[in-house]
Amino acid sequence: VQVVESGGGLVQPGGSLRLSCTASGIRLDDYFVNWYRIIPDEQRLRVATINGSGTDTYYPDSTKGRFTVSRDSAKSAVTLQMNNLKPEDAGIYFCNPYRGNSNYWGQGTQVTVSS
Repeated sequence: VQVVESGGGLVQPGGSLRLSCTASGIRLDDYFVNWYRIIPDEQRLRVATINGSGTDTYYPDSTKGRFTVSRDSAKSAVTLQMNNLKPEDAGIYFCNPYRGNSNYWGQGTQVTVSS
């Protein structure tokens, strides 16, 4: 199984980025998918979750109203639209498909928010 995140980069505060998660070896539609932000030497923070059908999502207060997680069935991908980015949103973003005891991680994509 290979999970690949893409779409990270450098953006100014208030800007937007759209991250994408694809996977080979599994069907993403069969998995819940978390997006996490990890900052070196700090705890990981879950920033969004979507269920298999795409009908239910979760956001912590820190990302609610700014981030949107969705499924792109045509591309077999899960996307994370991030708007109004803040410096504290910076970090490495990981996609985490999970189902029962099956838990997969990609290599992450770097997001930098700086003027």
